[in-house]
Amino acid sequence: MCVLIKNIDKLHATETGAGRVRKNLQLEIKDVIPWCKEQILSSGAKIERFGQNWYVTTDTCKITVSVRYTVLTAHRVEG
Repeated sequence: MCVLIKNIDKLHATETGAGRVRKNLQLEIKDVIPWCKEQILSSGAKIERFGQNWYVTTDTCKITVSVRYTVLTAHRVEG
């Protein structure tokens, strides 16, 4: 099992990071962490680790998570 998934309960975001996720994905939710967890745990999520970050790609977005389980940003996947 992926280390990120094993430690999904440690997932968190700074206010700045949460704001980036909301802005980039045009989400109108206050707490982005439950939304990010849902995306990471979805059956179609592809999780890769490069250097200090994990990159989680789904059909609709790409989420960047640091090695310390901080959600840094997210972007829409065009397709």
